[in-house]
Amino acid sequence: MRTIKGLKISVLSVAAMALLASCGGKSNDGQKATQSVASEKPDVKIEKVKTADIPQTETYTATVESEIKNNIAPNTPYRIEKIYVEVGDVVRKGQVLVQLDASNVQQIKLQVENQQIEFNRTSQLYEVGGASKAEYDNAKMQLDVLSTQYRQLVQNTQLVAPINGVITARNYDNGDMYSGNPILTVEQTNPVKLIINISENFYKLVKKGQTVNIALDAYEGETFTGQITIVYPTIDTSTHTFPVEITINNDSQKVRPGMFARATVDFGHARHVLVPDMALVKQIGAGDRYVYVYKDGKVSYNKVELGKHINKEFEIISGVEPGDMVVVAGQSRLANGREVNVVE
Repeated sequence: MRTIKGLKISVLSVAAMALLASCGGKSNDGQKATQSVASEKPDVKIEKVKTADIPQTETYTATVESEIKNNIAPNTPYRIEKIYVEVGDVVRKGQVLVQLDASNVQQIKLQVENQQIEFNRTSQLYEVGGASKAEYDNAKMQLDVLSTQYRQLVQNTQLVAPINGVITARNYDNGDMYSGNPILTVEQTNPVKLIINISENFYKLVKKGQTVNIALDAYEGETFTGQITIVYPTIDTSTHTFPVEITINNDSQKVRPGMFARATVDFGHARHVLVPDMALVKQIGAGDRYVYVYKDGKVSYNKVELGKHINKEFEIISGVEPGDMVVVAGQSRLANGREVNVVE
């Protein structure tokens, strides 16, 4: 029995060893196959990037504004006797626009006339010694006060245009009582202006007097010319932009406040890299763009800052250098630092 048992044990041991050897062989083969796939170099096509002098222009949107906007209103509540203009009327500086109730003006005018008589009488007496200096001064002071009140009332009951412009709003009818809102709005529409906000990166490139091309939705295909008249001296800390005012000559009166405009500012030229559209890779879940740059048999995964899209190429602000080789086909199997096989 011992011999038989020993034989059984021996047989079992040999079988187990054979099984282990068999399994071990299969495991090594699978590992070698996996390593072979992992070490296989993916095929890629590459292309040398180009460099070019690229115009650096940016387009900004804005709404046309009048150069000056005045709201016409009296200092105190009055009944409106007559409004002489309508919306759209062109007016001249000094032109009477509104006549308010002038009944108080007549009362003050009569007082001024009476006080003028009294002052003349006191002045004559003062010259011959019939009135004291105090009486003379008092009569003159009362005349000055009443005259000032009269002038103010006249000015406040006859509202005139402070500028040459166009009536753009009328808020009352004849006979209404003035209640706080402006009676009229007058806007100067020659010139007109735009205010745009430019990135601080361009601050040193923006100059007063610089020409700007203006496109208006109202005049498709037509280009207007403006000039930078104000470059604001401070940067907005939240947006990192600064305001710029552009003035447009408007002798033709074609450009109107409220129109939607696009202002194109020329910042000169810059020599930048151009890469084919096919070279760009978008990172999943983000808006970042990358390019695989080939060097010495390997690729690096470079984040790039895009500029303009020109035909079938993108301007690259940063991330790719002049003379670099970039992958234009085969990116799906690539990773940063991976060795590749370049094919034609």
